[in-house]
Amino acid sequence: MTTIGVLADTHCPEFIEQIPEAVFRAFEGVARILHAGDVNARSTLDELARIAPVDAVRGDHDEALSELPLTRELTVDGKRIVVVHGNRSRWVEEPHTLLWTLSLGVFRAHFDLPRSLRRRFPDADVIVYGHTHRADARTIDGALLFNPGGVHQWNNATAVRRLDQKPGWFEWCWLQVARHLVRSEPPTVGILQLEGGQVIPRIVGL
Repeated sequence: MTTIGVLADTHCPEFIEQIPEAVFRAFEGVARILHAGDVNARSTLDELARIAPVDAVRGDHDEALSELPLTRELTVDGKRIVVVHGNRSRWVEEPHTLLWTLSLGVFRAHFDLPRSLRRRFPDADVIVYGHTHRADARTIDGALLFNPGGVHQWNNATAVRRLDQKPGWFEWCWLQVARHLVRSEPPTVGILQLEGGQVIPRIVGL
């Protein structure tokens, strides 16, 4: 049996000062860690590497980590695993973000992303992705599409905290709406257990 820790969207130190201790507790004993992007800083990967080897990809908030690939493909216990962040062109991204913001979190942005990724990686057994900050595990055409959710989550408290950091004018305007969110996701990470030819996903709340 192989146990893999999976996380995404840490945004550390961009939006949170440090990785929550609950992440390290959730990953105790894992053989490796997959980070599906929006890492934010090399120090985040260094902290995670104290637990197990880390395979990470670059997200749309990872300008400082240009050395990270956009996609990783690896084989673990005979299963082909693809790791990708999941952001798409701005023509797709911006309308989804706008609708999510104006609906105060009610609109489920990027609802079509899992099927889009399945078409993109037809030979994968498992596709790990992030970006949506929403935990999800589903099987599409024989492959597991697994999103561990986000370590950082936008909610009323995190929006107000970010406003106190004096962001730029565009983000400031966006946060004036986001601080009134009526629906938000809890912070989570994921676990993948590979045993007997099966891949068993699990979401862990922080």
